[in-house]
Amino acid sequence: MVAFTLVDSVRMAGYALATLGMLLVFLELFQQPSYISYDPEFDSYSVELSPSDVREHTWIGRVGALLAAAGFAVEFLAFFL
Repeated sequence: MVAFTLVDSVRMAGYALATLGMLLVFLELFQQPSYISYDPEFDSYSVELSPSDVREHTWIGRVGALLAAAGFAVEFLAFFL
């Protein structure tokens, strides 16, 4: 049987956090921007762009980046344990 030490457990938790964070950032890349709309009747896209309406990132990407940073910080901590 494999015995996990505290260091291995912390390292695995860091890997899990970073993986989940990077998955959320990856999902962020496939979202349709809020200023693009699709009209299926004419099979066309329209772009209505004004600087106040543009959002560069959604909460999915922000939370993903935060989780990825926390995961790498936990891995860094496990290196020194």
